[in-house]
Amino acid sequence: MASSGKVLDFEEYVRNRQDALLRSARRLVPDPIDAQDLLQTALVRTYGRWEGIADKSLADAYLRRVMINTRTEWWRARKIDEVPTEQLPDASVEDGTEQHADRALLMDVLGVLAPKQRSVVVLRHWEQMSTEETAEALGMSTGTVKSTLHRALARLRQELEARDLDFHALERNERGQERCAA
Repeated sequence: MASSGKVLDFEEYVRNRQDALLRSARRLVPDPIDAQDLLQTALVRTYGRWEGIADKSLADAYLRRVMINTRTEWWRARKIDEVPTEQLPDASVEDGTEQHADRALLMDVLGVLAPKQRSVVVLRHWEQMSTEETAEALGMSTGTVKSTLHRALARLRQELEARDLDFHALERNERGQERCAA
């Protein structure tokens, strides 16, 4: 009977936490199929130790650690194929300037939101939490999360459009000044 209780307890845990754990796996490996494999491998490894986890509220942290260790094992075991060639391929180096600019713009634009709106946007879109998880984390109803998110995204769109218009007006102004100077 104890073994049956262990199975049911673990199955219930997996049913309740599967989506959040899969999101964690997707952050660890780029390919969605590999992320599913990583989660399944971690679940199999954790099942054998389930009874040893005294505080089940720490099960997420335990499973994430198992996923990290598993990913590291996979990385170490990967086979590196080297192919000798006459010529070395051209190395392309991306400087990430555009990515840094996008991130800076995002951080700046988020500043126009009220703290509650910013929290909802970050949890829903940056942390990829579900509406229910966001509501629980912020202590509000799911309806409030949805309406707050809707208003926040509308405000962000409005701000981005205004900045785009300001940018185009600035460009036109600079061209006009260049013509006057010439």
